[in-house]
Amino acid sequence: MTQTTTLTPRASTAAAPASPVAPGRSHGRAQGGRRLDRVWRGDPGDPPWARPALLVLLVATAALYLWGLSASGWANSFYAAAAQAGSESWKAFFFGSSDAANAITVDKTPASIWVMALSIRLLGLSSWSLLAPQALIGVASVGLLHATVRRTTGSAAAGLLAGTVLALTPVAVLMFRFDNPDALLVLLLIGATAATLKALERNPARWLALAGALVGFAFLTKMLQAFLVLPALALVYLLAAAVPVGKRFLHLLVACGAMVLAGGWWIAIVELWPAASRPYIGGSQTNSILELTLGYNGLGRLTGDEEGSVGGMGGWGTTGLLRMFGTDIGGQVAWLLPASLLLLGAGLWFTRSAERTDRVRAGLVVWGGWLLVTALTFSFMAGIFHAYYTVALAPAIAALVAIGAHLLWQRRDSLAASLVLGSAVAAACGLTWVLLDRTPDYLPWLRWAVVLVGFPAALGLALRPYLDRRLALAAAATALVAVLAAPAAYSVSTAATPHTGSIPSAGPSAGLGGGPMGGGMPGGAMTGRGTPPGAMPGGATNGGLLEGSEPSATLTDLLLQDADSYTWVAATTGSNSASGYQLATEEPVMAIGGFNGSDPSPTLAQFQQYVADGEIHYYVSGGGTGGGPGGMGAGGSTSSDIATWVSENFAAQTVDGVTVYDLSGGVR
Repeated sequence: MTQTTTLTPRASTAAAPASPVAPGRSHGRAQGGRRLDRVWRGDPGDPPWARPALLVLLVATAALYLWGLSASGWANSFYAAAAQAGSESWKAFFFGSSDAANAITVDKTPASIWVMALSIRLLGLSSWSLLAPQALIGVASVGLLHATVRRTTGSAAAGLLAGTVLALTPVAVLMFRFDNPDALLVLLLIGATAATLKALERNPARWLALAGALVGFAFLTKMLQAFLVLPALALVYLLAAAVPVGKRFLHLLVACGAMVLAGGWWIAIVELWPAASRPYIGGSQTNSILELTLGYNGLGRLTGDEEGSVGGMGGWGTTGLLRMFGTDIGGQVAWLLPASLLLLGAGLWFTRSAERTDRVRAGLVVWGGWLLVTALTFSFMAGIFHAYYTVALAPAIAALVAIGAHLLWQRRDSLAASLVLGSAVAAACGLTWVLLDRTPDYLPWLRWAVVLVGFPAALGLALRPYLDRRLALAAAATALVAVLAAPAAYSVSTAATPHTGSIPSAGPSAGLGGGPMGGGMPGGAMTGRGTPPGAMPGGATNGGLLEGSEPSATLTDLLLQDADSYTWVAATTGSNSASGYQLATEEPVMAIGGFNGSDPSPTLAQFQQYVADGEIHYYVSGGGTGGGPGGMGAGGSTSSDIATWVSENFAAQTVDGVTVYDLSGGVR
C-alpha cells in the first residue's frame, strides 16, 4: 500500500501537462509558480504567518535603515573620500587610497571601501550612493541571522526574534546607516558562523572552507578584529561535527587555508609591491602593511602601545568587566546583554544531556563564544576603542536571546525553565531603567512604562506552570514589548539624527559623553553631533582630527582653478581635513600625515620636490590633530615641518576664514 501511495502522484504528475506543444514552457511556469509560492509561504513546516512576518521584518528594517539617509551627508568623510577616490582610480580602489592620485591609504584594509566605490561608480557621487550599500548590508545581516537561528532551532519564531533584536539594536542602526567598515564586517562574520553551523550537517569541508574564506574577507574589511570569532567557530566544529576527530582537525586546516588565501592575497601583493609606485600605507610608521596589521591595528589595540596614535597614555576610557555597561557604551548595545548571558548559561545546562551533535547546543556554543571573546576583548583592550565597535556584539546577543528563549519556552512547564526566563526579562527591564535614567529628559515616561509592564510580565513567565495557556502567551508578548521598547526608541532616535565625523554614537545626544575621555576620544573631542571644530564664518570649516572640512563655495572655486594642471589641487595636514576639500572638488587632495597627521608621509624633502615639479597647487593651513599642524609619532614633526616651510616661503591669503598658500609660483 505504501508503494502504491507513493507511485500514484507520479503517474498523475506525468499526465499533468495540458498542452503537448510546449511542455517545457508549462513546466517552467509551474516551477516558477512554486518558487514564488515558497518565497511567500516559506518552508512546508513553517506556520502560515512565518514568511509574511519575515518579509514585514525585512521591509521595516529597510525603511528604518534607509529613512532620511542623506541627512548625514558624507557621514565619516575619511572613508567617503577614499570611496570617491576609488570610484575615479582603479589603483586607488585596490589600495584603498585617500585620494585618486594615491598619496596615502586609509589606515584599514579596503574591502568596505570597494563596496562603496563600486556604488559611486554606478550611481555617481552622492550621500545616497555612499550610504545605501551600508543600509542594504544591514538588511542582509538581519535576514541572514534570521535564517541561521531559524535553521538552528527549527523555529520560525526564534529566527524572527533574532532578526528583530539585531535590527533594533541602536548601535546596529547607527553602523548600518554609516560608512565605517563595521557594517560589512558584521555581515561577513554572520555568514562565517552560518557556514560553520551548516558544516555540522553536511559537506563539512566545503562549508568550513566557505566559513574560512568569509573570515578572510572580513579581515580585508577590518583586519584582526575579524579573528575574534575564530575560537568560537573552531570550538563548535570540534565539539559538534558528525565526523571523526581526525577529520575535524583536517577540515579546520582546510578552513584556515581558505582564510589565509581570502585575506592574505591582498596583504602579499601590497607588501611585495614596490613602495615607490604605490601609495604610502596610512597608519604605519614604516610604510608597511604588516606593521599596520600587527601594530597600530593589531597588538597595539590590546596593549595601548600604538605608535603614531593621538590617544596613547591610557586615554581610551576605563577598562574592566563593566566597560560594556559604561555611560558611553551601555546605551549602544547592552540592553539585552545580561539576559543573553543568563539564557546562554541556562541553555547549556538544559542541553547538557543532548547528543554531541545537537544543533541547538551548537548554536549556543558558537554564538556564546563569539559574545564572550569579543566582549572580554573590548572590555580589557587598552588601545584605541570607540563605542560603535560594539556593533560586533549585536548578532551574538540577538542569536542567544532568540535561541535561549526558544529553548526555555519549549520547557515552560518546568518551574526551573520558567524562573530563568522570567529572570532574564526582569534583568533586561532592570538594566533598561538604569540606562534610561542616564538620559532623564529623553522620554521620561518610558523607563516607568518598561518596569511597570515588564516586571509583572516577568513574574507571569516565572509562574508559567501555574497559569493557563492564554495568560502565559499574554505574559510572553508583554515581556517582548517591554524589553524591546527602549532599544526601539533609541534606534528610531538614531535614525532620525544626522551623524557625521569619526566617532558617531547611537541614541539621544544626552547619553554620549559620560566617560572620562568624553565619548572615547582623548581630550573630550567631538563624538559626531553638533558643530564640528574649526567652524568659520558663513558655516565653512577647515576640519580637524575627527571632522571633515566643509569649504565655502568661494574656496571650492579657488581650488578648482586650473585643476587639470596639477596632480593634487591642494594639500593639508590630516585625512579628515583633506577629505572635505576632495569631496567638494572631486579632485585629489593630499592628506599630509594620514588620519592623525602623524604618519611620516610625505617627508619635507618629498613635499618640496612635489612643489618644485608643480604637482601641488595650494596648501591649506589649519588641518590635522586638534586643528593644528602635526601630531604624535614620527610624522607629527614632519607635517609640522611642512607647515613651517610653506608659511616661511609662500604668501598667505585668507578665503572665508581659511588660510591658503598658492604653491604654483615656486619658492619665494
